[in-house]
Amino acid sequence: MFINEAQLAPTLSSLQHGQHSLSLYVENMCKRIETVDPHVHAFLAESQRMKRLRQEARALRDRYPNYESRPPLFGALVGVKDIIHVAGFPTQGGSTLPAERLTGPEARVVTLLREAGALIAGKTVTTEFAYFEPGPTRNPHNVEHTPGGSSSGSAAAVAAGLCVLALGTQTIGSVIRPAAYCGIVGFKPTYDRIPTEGVLYFSRTVDHIGLFTQDVAGMQRAAAALCRDWRAMPISDRPPVIGVPVGSYLAQTEPDALNEFHKQCYQLVDAGFTVKQVPILEDIGTLNQLHRRLAFAEFAQEHAALYAEFADRYRPRTAEIIEIGQQVSHDELAVARANCQKLRDELTNAMARAEIDLWAAPAAPGRAPWGIQATGDPNLNLPWTHAGMPAVTIPVRHEHGVLPLGLQLIARFGADEELLTWASMIAPAI
Repeated sequence: MFINEAQLAPTLSSLQHGQHSLSLYVENMCKRIETVDPHVHAFLAESQRMKRLRQEARALRDRYPNYESRPPLFGALVGVKDIIHVAGFPTQGGSTLPAERLTGPEARVVTLLREAGALIAGKTVTTEFAYFEPGPTRNPHNVEHTPGGSSSGSAAAVAAGLCVLALGTQTIGSVIRPAAYCGIVGFKPTYDRIPTEGVLYFSRTVDHIGLFTQDVAGMQRAAAALCRDWRAMPISDRPPVIGVPVGSYLAQTEPDALNEFHKQCYQLVDAGFTVKQVPILEDIGTLNQLHRRLAFAEFAQEHAALYAEFADRYRPRTAEIIEIGQQVSHDELAVARANCQKLRDELTNAMARAEIDLWAAPAAPGRAPWGIQATGDPNLNLPWTHAGMPAVTIPVRHEHGVLPLGLQLIARFGADEELLTWASMIAPAI
């Protein structure tokens, strides 16, 4: 195991108030990367990482010498998935295509990180163009298992304590699933609440930028700095009413993970939460197919020129979805795009009828599979991504040596603040 505690909220507090030396913190984190990452392979190689970060930390400290003026993410080391452009770094997208054809101006979310005082620890490994062809990253809980994908490196880096915050993206389940596999907090905000400009897009209709931390409190602070128009929530101890989406959607879960999920629901009831069973998403097979056809069609559009020139440099599963996407008609694509709003309305109306605040579901069909040739099944994340609704996974207590599971919580479109507030109430119960 290569797990190490590196929670964002206490790290920020100690750095912002000068209780911990920024220079020493950066040096210690760089040494941990040098020691641990050869086993986990979360980051892309960088020969002068410590030298660069020492200089950037010195400049940051000089810019904010007074504790009270320091920005909200002062000194936080952040990993950035390698489909997100960062000034000074090439973007490879987990591929062998020429970086000069892929790299672009710095992503807006990275600029927001810098403005909030964060330091870029480096680029993290992604599957090829954020699909299923994996990189070398391994699960820090057990390196014989996948960390999930496509945000493989970001999830593994946070779980291994190599950085306190990381950026990922989700088109189906690429934040929530790897966070669950790696035993950390993963947050996919409402569609477009974190700006996606400066990303190698997979599907502009359903791409989300998401975040990884070890702690819910840290996630709240990161989300407040990066999400558009974040609202401060009044203090409330009203527990949310939770709905379980029973039916064919939930039946996609493996028996062991489903039993664990039912135990989590009983724990929530014992802790005073109301949990209701709500039949929904019965035609899940059709939705799974429709979402993929939408994403593949838009992926083919994004890569039309590159694929025409470099088809032989795309790995097999990536090339396959481009070929599939090329066959999707304009009419089919229009119907699929419109279905995102249609599903959002259906789920929101079902929540109103059942008088629930949140959906709860397993974050993945099971624990992280053995091997790193595949990254797991994202189907339990798919409906919420398709609808653009905010989702968070919180880790579930597990025995030493057993791979973790996560509990996925989903709120109404735009209710990101409420979602993370309720997650902070639910996390201690499981």
